[in-house]
Amino acid sequence: QQKEWITIMNWFECGVIFIVAVITTVVLTPFARFVATKFDAIDYPDRRRVNTEPIPRMGGIAIFGGVVISLCVIAIGVNIWGWTNPFVPHHDFEINYVLLGIGFVFMFLVGAVDDVINLRAKLKLIGQVIAACLVASSGLLLSNIQNPFVEGAFIEFGILSYPITVFYLVAFANIINLIDGLDGLASGISAISAGTIFTFSVFAGRYEAALLSIIVVGACIGFLKSNRHPASIFMGDSGSLVLGLALGVVSLFAIARSTLFISLLVPILAAGVPVTDTAVAIIRRKRAHQRVDQPDTGHIHHRLLRAGFSQNATVGIMWAWTAALSVCSIVLAESDGFARVIAIIMAAAITGFAIGKLHLLEPVLRHHYSPRHTKAKRKDPDR
Repeated sequence: QQKEWITIMNWFECGVIFIVAVITTVVLTPFARFVATKFDAIDYPDRRRVNTEPIPRMGGIAIFGGVVISLCVIAIGVNIWGWTNPFVPHHDFEINYVLLGIGFVFMFLVGAVDDVINLRAKLKLIGQVIAACLVASSGLLLSNIQNPFVEGAFIEFGILSYPITVFYLVAFANIINLIDGLDGLASGISAISAGTIFTFSVFAGRYEAALLSIIVVGACIGFLKSNRHPASIFMGDSGSLVLGLALGVVSLFAIARSTLFISLLVPILAAGVPVTDTAVAIIRRKRAHQRVDQPDTGHIHHRLLRAGFSQNATVGIMWAWTAALSVCSIVLAESDGFARVIAIIMAAAITGFAIGKLHLLEPVLRHHYSPRHTKAKRKDPDR
């Protein structure tokens, strides 16, 4: 049920911020390309990458700039134009927005440094954890879930809220980072996921989550102007890590103290494609006795390309898959009874069909049922 705060003025504010995010990101993209070229932050063609010519990879500068400028416009709107302040103290928790912002800046810097000098995986993970700890320390925590067995009661996580929140945010950052393998893929999936969280926030009456998520949508769409195939710039880790963290943060704003236990599935289902890809990649690499962070060519988009689909078709399929799961997540959260059952069945069927059609679990099953593979076959993570 929609809340009364959805007024014409609120929609106007969201519209203005969306436009600001789009335009700012578009305007800053040439600057990001210049900086990437200056520091040789370039994706050169190799066996694992699909680009056939060198492409700058610090598009995160434009995305981050689009988010920052949009937040500045919100501050101006609140103080000068009388806009609704989305950052008033929450009735359930108090957020230190300065500390939250520092966490975002730190995550952006970790990604930017990695774009330039290729940080070691462990060092990059430490940086991600520090950024997530800063966000958690701001007071934005996954501190409880609704007790599904007792009406109106919550299960409190207590001190475990901090490690749970840090894990949640780092996981979101990495699933977007791992799905970023084709022109426009991560940008489009992030836009759809953020749009889903925006829709849920409207129904839940979470104005801050709605406004923040529409910024993410705008930044992604603005970046797509230069990132869709054939891309002239990639977002790099400076973009994917920031977008992942942003999705994690806005989803926490949206689901905090939700009256629906099932609402916790909204952000997870909205990001269902990268979540599935990441989970299968971990299983695949563990099966091949490789490091979890070891790059390979077994991702969903690689399999679609090998199946004969073009880059545009592959990206379109994965966008459509994400959109379908997003619709299911909204129906799941905003309905009950038979409609909710149908949404669960549809989400499971769509994902199950994709996993089966692309043979994503075939390496694991073959490893289980046919352990006597040759040494050469065991080394191939995609078999």
